[in-house]
Formats: sequence, C-alpha cells, structure tokens
Amino acid sequence: MAFIHLDIRCLYTLLICTAFGTLSSNAETKVNPPQDFEIVDPGYLGYLYLQWQPPVSLDNFNKCTVEYELKYRNVDSESWRTIITKNLLYKDGFDLNKGVEAKIHTLLPRQCTNGSEVQSSWSEATYWIASQGNLDTKIQDMDCVYYNWQYLLCSWKPGMGAHLESNYSLYYWYEGLDHALECIDYIQAKGKNIGCRFPYLESSDYKDFYICVNGSSESQLIRPSYFIFQLQNIVKPLPPDYLSLTMKNSEEVNLKWSIPRGPIPAKCLIYEIEFTEDDTAWVTTTIENEIYITRTSNESLQLCFVVRSKMNIYCADDGIWSEWSDEQCWKGDIWKEILLFFLVPFVLVSLFVLVVTCMLLYKQRNLLKMISGFSYKTR
Repeated sequence: MAFIHLDIRCLYTLLICTAFGTLSSNAETKVNPPQDFEIVDPGYLGYLYLQWQPPVSLDNFNKCTVEYELKYRNVDSESWRTIITKNLLYKDGFDLNKGVEAKIHTLLPRQCTNGSEVQSSWSEATYWIASQGNLDTKIQDMDCVYYNWQYLLCSWKPGMGAHLESNYSLYYWYEGLDHALECIDYIQAKGKNIGCRFPYLESSDYKDFYICVNGSSESQLIRPSYFIFQLQNIVKPLPPDYLSLTMKNSEEVNLKWSIPRGPIPAKCLIYEIEFTEDDTAWVTTTIENEIYITRTSNESLQLCFVVRSKMNIYCADDGIWSEWSDEQCWKGDIWKEILLFFLVPFVLVSLFVLVVTCMLLYKQRNLLKMISGFSYKTR
C-alpha cells in the first residue's frame, strides 16, 4: 500500500515538473518585431508599398517559417485590413486625401514553440501627403463615366477658393503602366481645364484606376485631389434600340429589344423596362432582352414601353444607367381612331360648306326678289 501512495506522488510530481518545464520553455521563447518597417510611395497616385526586413536574432528558428501579421488602413477608417504573409513586401491602394497608418509584428508558428504561437511587439509606420493650399482650392464635383466600356471621360469644377488664373492638370495610373501619365486631351472652358478625354486604356478593367488632379497658380498653392475608380463600376452603356411590342393574344404582350451595340457582353447587362398601359405605368427589370407582360385589361387602348441598360452584378459592383430608349407603342382599335381622325374634319368641313351654301342661296333668293320687284315697277 505504501508503494502505491509513493507511485502516485511520483506521478503527480512528474506531471507538475513537465507542465512547469513547458511553461518555462514558452516563457523564454521570444521573437523581435520586423526591422525597417516603412510605407513607400513609388509615385503611383495612391498605390503604396509596405515593406520591412526580417527581425534580428532568428538564428534559433532557422527551421521555422516565420510569418508576419500586417494591419493597415486610412487614418479615419474604423476598421483595419489584416494580412498574414511570409513576404517582406505588400502593395495596396490608399486614398491619399487622408493619411495612412500600418503596423506589423512577427509570428512564430506552434511547431516552433512547443505548441503555442509566439508574437513579437508591433512595429508601426505612417504616411501623409504634405498638405498644400487651402481645402477650398481643390476641384469640385469630380465625375467620371466610362461610356459603353470604350472611352473614359472625367469632368470637374474649379475650387471655390481658387483664383481666376488657376488651372488644373490630371494624372492617372493603373497596374501595367510604367509610370503615371498626364491627360493629353483636356476639355476646356474659357481656356481652363475642366475635364479629360482619355485615350484607349489597354488592359485597365478590373483594376484600381488612380487619378490625381492638382493645380497651378501664380498667387496661391492648390490642394491636390486623389481618386480611385474601378472602371467597370462606372460604365454607362448605350440605350437598347429596335424595340418591338407584339400582342400574342388578348392578354399577353411580348416586349423585345436589341442588345446595345459595343464591347459589353450580353451576359453583363441588366435592363429596366417602364411599361405603360393607358394611364397606368410600372417598372420591372430583367437580364434578358425580352419579356412577356400580361395586360390588366382587355379594353386598354394603348400600350407603350421604354427600356434602358446597366452593368449587372455578375460583371460589376455598380454601374450607370444608360439613357432611355425611344418609346415603342401599340394602339388598340386603330381603325376607329383613323375613322375619327378623318370623320371629324370631314363633318366640320361639310357643315361649313352647308352653311356657306345656305347663305349663298339665301342671298341669291333675295337678289332675285329685288330684281323681280324692280321689273314690275318699270312696267
């Protein structure tokens, strides 16, 4: 019995020592944060490099794969974007109208630290574009539209606080260009740049498109403005054409139209149809270029519809509706309308002729009476 108690005490002692040894081992495992963490601006108008060097004293972890947890955001953002990476460089786009802040630390996986992940302290970095000029010298009402997925046009208004001699220049960049380019075809009003017509943009879809509009003035500094677009989200298609409205029977109506011309695939479009039955109108949407509608009344005299198009959710996060198409209509009892169209003027003209004829006959009768009376007196 004594031997059994002794074995149990030895077992407890062994377990405590093992646990204590593991905790001590983990407590002693430390790793330094990455070195030389910085945010680098390569001149791409908001596309920044976040780069760093490995931490010092990694000799004890040569057989381990060191990872880094990177967090970054624009200064006024409520949430951080988080990336786990084994690389020493990460690239992403930022709104340079605001500051950028980032932090990073080293991660040692469990297999390197006896079962528990070890993290270093954070290294932090910030980046700001040096502010110049008053805020009211920035351009206003920047608007960019990618017409029919073929040509891009941007326009703006001068800043409220910009002096009359001020002028603006636009620069753009997207991944695939070696460097930022200036607009070569400005839209002008009174000799001032108020917009840009872009050339053909090769391989620019589904990429961040960075724009900077800055200014120059002899009497003041102009605050630059930065924008990031996804071009497929600002596409404005052409309106559909060749509309047809066909009565299939007394109740069912077939509406059909052609797919807008241009490079936009048919699968990327959604259509909005505004249908009018006499004085009642309603709107519906479809991804097909044809729809069947049931009339609310067999007695309706006029059916009309117009349609417009936009990029759908399968090809873009957003889009701009096209202009409305020309209206296509169907009119019931057309012969009655044609009859009324001709009958009413005919009746009016006939009535007028009848009245004139009666007046002429009345005058002629009076004239004959006068002649007869004159002849009687001369006898």
